[in-house]
Amino acid sequence: MHVLRTILRPGWIALGVVVVAFAVACFTLLAPWQLGKNSDTERRNDLIRTASSLETVPLADVAPSSTLDPSTEWRQVAVTGRYLEDRQALVRLRNIQERPAVVVLAPFAVTGSDRVILINRGFVRPVEGGVPAIPSPPAGEQTVQGRIRAAESVSADRGSRADNGVLTVPSINPGLVATATSTPMDDFYLQLSPDQPGSLGEIPLPQLDTGPYLSYGLQWLAFGIMAPLGVLYFLIAEIRSRRRAAAANAAPVAEDTGAAPAAESAPRPEPSTAASRAERRRQIREELRAASGTTMVHNVGRIGHGPVAEDTVGDVRDVKPDPRSQDGDVRDKLSRRYGG
Repeated sequence: MHVLRTILRPGWIALGVVVVAFAVACFTLLAPWQLGKNSDTERRNDLIRTASSLETVPLADVAPSSTLDPSTEWRQVAVTGRYLEDRQALVRLRNIQERPAVVVLAPFAVTGSDRVILINRGFVRPVEGGVPAIPSPPAGEQTVQGRIRAAESVSADRGSRADNGVLTVPSINPGLVATATSTPMDDFYLQLSPDQPGSLGEIPLPQLDTGPYLSYGLQWLAFGIMAPLGVLYFLIAEIRSRRRAAAANAAPVAEDTGAAPAAESAPRPEPSTAASRAERRRQIREELRAASGTTMVHNVGRIGHGPVAEDTVGDVRDVKPDPRSQDGDVRDKLSRRYGG
């Protein structure tokens, strides 16, 4: 019952709710989020390794339709067509090689079909207060090589806009550029390889490491386990502390309540009437015997006659007391003291 009262205190209830919510978040949100990113990174690295080991093939062999096959991402393909320079778009606020960058996108009309593919030409460095100078892509029919990439996600509240007469989009998403330019495009885009017609600053391939996501996920799992265990430890410590305090407070009370009844219940010896009378008579006899053989010198006077002045002390000491008067005074005094 005492343990239940401790657990049901408002402070412990509030702490328990917070810890349970945190543990649930760790196991259902935070850890899966990091572990999921680790799985995506491992999958991406496997695709890059596989694509890097394969030869360049025509686009129609790998992606015959406008829909992306996830297993073909990062494959290097070749395609022939022409750039649609008047429909280019920019992606600002990029970070490439730890420096700000602006990515340049250009639609590419495939020769011999009605397909249009969005080409990521590379990047240019931004300039303050304006649009950077962007070299024009080569005119006419060109054959370019690039890697197939999936479209990036885009927020619902963000869209394309015109910035100083140049189309700007928030992410590399063919659907945004298609809507802004009224040009149907495939669901994926091509990232140009180095030294291709129309290429700009090279965007390097991602590093083939998994990053810290696995360790982060394991940390969240550990936090989800440690938080309830920590609360349980402190709860047990408080319960033990309260029990020790209650035992310490109960010990003096038990001693007081146990000693008092014992003292009260102990039988008091009743004095014997005959023994007390005999003792009284014996005490009277001893006092009478002592009084009859002793002179009262310390009080410098006689019993019943009051003190004597200091100048007559020497005379009184020389006077012999009357034994009969002295015995009578002693008897009177003892009679008054003991009665009878």
